[in-house]
Amino acid sequence: MFELLKTDAGTKARLGRLTTAHGVVDTPVYMPVGTQGSVKALDPRELEEMGTQIILGNTYHLNIRPGLDIIRAAGGLHRFINWDKPILTDSGGFQVFSLAKIRKIKAHGVEFRSHLDGSPLFLGPKEAMEIQRVLGSDIAMTFDECPPHDAPAREQRHAVERTLRWARECREQPRADGQMIFGIVQGGSDAALREECAKAIVALDFDGYAIGGVSVGEPEPEMMRAVELTEPFLPANRARYAMGLGTPAQMVELIARGVDMFDCVLPTRVARNGTAFTRKGQFGLKGGAYKADFRPIEEDCGCFACRHFTRAYLRHLLNVNEILGLRMLSVHNSHMFLKLMSDVRSAIVAGSFAEFRREFIAGYVPSRRVLSARAAAALER
Repeated sequence: MFELLKTDAGTKARLGRLTTAHGVVDTPVYMPVGTQGSVKALDPRELEEMGTQIILGNTYHLNIRPGLDIIRAAGGLHRFINWDKPILTDSGGFQVFSLAKIRKIKAHGVEFRSHLDGSPLFLGPKEAMEIQRVLGSDIAMTFDECPPHDAPAREQRHAVERTLRWARECREQPRADGQMIFGIVQGGSDAALREECAKAIVALDFDGYAIGGVSVGEPEPEMMRAVELTEPFLPANRARYAMGLGTPAQMVELIARGVDMFDCVLPTRVARNGTAFTRKGQFGLKGGAYKADFRPIEEDCGCFACRHFTRAYLRHLLNVNEILGLRMLSVHNSHMFLKLMSDVRSAIVAGSFAEFRREFIAGYVPSRRVLSARAAAALER
């Protein structure tokens, strides 16, 4: 159940509360990504300490390894990974995009060749929902087709038709006790197609709605346009989820456009490459400029890494390939994303989100070298 608590007077930003079988999630919210059942480099204790409310798992990957028999025997995904807070599971629809070279789209689903050993795997609406039922996630996603942003109009049309047909099939499948299901809107940057898909998905009366087909290689203005074309047709009393997004600045801008939920692999992905996110942008910590820099990664940051270690020390760890370096950078980056969402919620409560947005965007300098969320996800998944 989603409860809309407040809407910002100057923007479309929303404060909400999503109640799930494993707890309440305050929105806007960032969801760390645990594709394989683990948020890379972080343990559940650390995630809880930095304020994580909900994490994301992946149907395709968890079905392959460790497999449903193991997760079923463990009593579900929550028990298997020792996480007692909410979990959202991607249906595997993103793999239709990211694993395009090893799959074939059929009328009733997608034939994959395993990225591990080439063995055949079929994933369709029934299979995706059955896997998510066994996983026992709090929020299951419908199985959809996510085409590239530059797909021809005919291909975008076919993707929407399949997405709608598969959504109807997903709606009919049995679910785990208390499990919610979110529908996904596709349609690229075609206004008419987005409207058509959104209205049809909403008519199926899902528990929440996701804006799909974003951060799939398109320029940022097109990403924003896709959200702007979809949001007006989504009901105010259901959660809105922009899939696979984004950078801190993108999330703030999309909150201003009415989005409630985000997932993104960037915090831990770029940490493993030595990059730190801050409120002012991001920077590579391996450079010689930080050799004798005894400041924390970010001034006034309350994360464990910034409270205990300096840039100089973390740079040393990264350059000698010590695991602690990438772990602490993962802690900082994830904490930064989560704290940003907490500050956004506070700003909406105080009625000052518009000012918060202006100041944040004015002070944030994006880096062209940081991968988009979906590009990073394609590498990671």
